[in-house]
Formats: sequence, structure tokens, C-alpha cells
Amino acid sequence: MSVRRQALGRGIGALLPGAPTATARGAAVGPAAPPKDESGFRQISLDAIDPNPDQPRRSFDPEELERLSDSIRRHGVLQPVVLRQVGERFELLVGERRWRASRAAGLATIPAVVADVDSKDRLELALVENIQRHDLNPMELAHAFQAMAEAGSTQEQIGERVGLNRSSVANHIRLLDLPREMQADVESGRLSSGHAKALLQVSSPERRRHLRDRIVREDLSVRATEEFARGAAPAPRAKAEERRPIHDPNLQRVVDSLRQHLQTRVRLQGDGSRGRIEIEYFGSEDLRRLVGRLLGSGA
Repeated sequence: MSVRRQALGRGIGALLPGAPTATARGAAVGPAAPPKDESGFRQISLDAIDPNPDQPRRSFDPEELERLSDSIRRHGVLQPVVLRQVGERFELLVGERRWRASRAAGLATIPAVVADVDSKDRLELALVENIQRHDLNPMELAHAFQAMAEAGSTQEQIGERVGLNRSSVANHIRLLDLPREMQADVESGRLSSGHAKALLQVSSPERRRHLRDRIVREDLSVRATEEFARGAAPAPRAKAEERRPIHDPNLQRVVDSLRQHLQTRVRLQGDGSRGRIEIEYFGSEDLRRLVGRLLGSGA
């Protein structure tokens, strides 16, 4: 792809400029143009929309979808989804959470922009949108990058299109070398991508499983995991920094939720009235990722 691929590399905003284009406002696509709302976007029947078969996001949190559904019931859909027309139906490119939540909210139609996007580019478009929203966990990125590589893109080209450097793309794809159960640990947040990268340094499957169990059991830091992976004993922690079990189940759920959302190790010291939360990051790129998740993609 020439001009279109370059636009996607600059981000989803290149496809959706500040005001709807002539096509988005109502130029006929197919036999009949769907009705427009007062904003100029088309109102497309939810039943006429099919999900993106190349959607890189593999899991949708039911609680998040319920919250979004409640918001849509109260305020409506504030941002249109992006579709491509396939015959008499439409294929979802961007906005699957909004589509799912709108169905749950009982809506009949959803505001949409109908874009001219080739089927071979739908994975890239969905991937860019999810990366900008920080919605993908490391394993979802790994599978998406691998799919783009199998379609003929080099790691350098993938990085240019999604706004990451080549080494980051390579490190994500390497996560697919982990056993399936360890990939599930990364997906759930039990292991961070830093822990997974350290585990890949261990060639013995038995020793790798042992180290994985130790990470989860002892809440090892990435630095300690790397030292164990190299065969060196890490420096002991100071007494005040030793991990203490969390006895309050409500606090434990908070920590587990943060770990899953941030995809890194999270520690809590204190109780329900006062304490400290520690969030671990591994390198400047990981820090930027965490800041984006904590403060929003516009931070």
C-alpha cells in the first residue's frame, strides 16, 4: 500500500480527520447510503455489522464492557466506529468495544464512518488503533506482529507502521517462543513482558518452569529474575522491602487488577487506610507505556 499505508503509520487520526470527509458525510457506498445523523455520520444497523476477523485484541473485559454499555445508555455513542462495506453488509475495522457495548445496551444503530480500506490492511488499522489506546497486552501484540510478518512485512516495516522501534517488535515476537502456559501468564498479568524476556534466556524447559513458579510465588522483580536466569544469585532485599502477604482480600483484588491492567509487577505495602503502591517498569519504553496506561494515551 502506498499513500494509505503511510497514513496509517501516522496513526488512526490520519484516517479520521477533524471533520467528516465527503465520503463520511454521505456519498453513496453500495446500492443505498445509510441515513445520516445530525453530526454527519451514518447510522448503521448493528445487525448489519460483522466483527473484524483480524482483530488483534483477543479478550474483552466483561466489567469494562458493562460500564461502557451503561455509559452508552445514558449518553449514547460519542465516537463513531469505522467500517468497510463488503457487499450488502459492513465489516468492523475500529471500535469493536463500542459495537459490543451498544448491542448490550439495546441500541439498533451506531454512528459510523465507512472507509475505503483494503481487506489486507484491516489488521494494521485495528492494530494501530489498539496501540494508541494501550488496549493490547504483550501477547496480543506478539500475535499481531507475527501475522504482519507472515504477510510479508519486515520487522522494520512493522515498527514504522505502528510507531515502535524494530527491537521492540522483535522482542514481542520472541514471546511466542514461550510455552503456551507462560504466554497465558503474560496475558493475565502474572508475568510482565520483562519477566518473560528474562525467561527466554533460560534454555532448559525444566529450569524455566521452576523460575516461572518462583517469580509468581516470591514476586521476584525483573532484575532478580534476570540474575537467576543468568545463574547468579540476586542481591538480597532489605528487610523493609521484603514482600509481605496481603491479608485483606479487597486490597489483593486491587493489586491483581492493577497487575492485569498495567501488565507489570505491582506491590502494595500498607493497609486500607495508608500505604504505598510500587509499580515496576523495565526500560524507558516500558515506562512510557505505563505512563500512557495510567494517564491516558494523550499523556
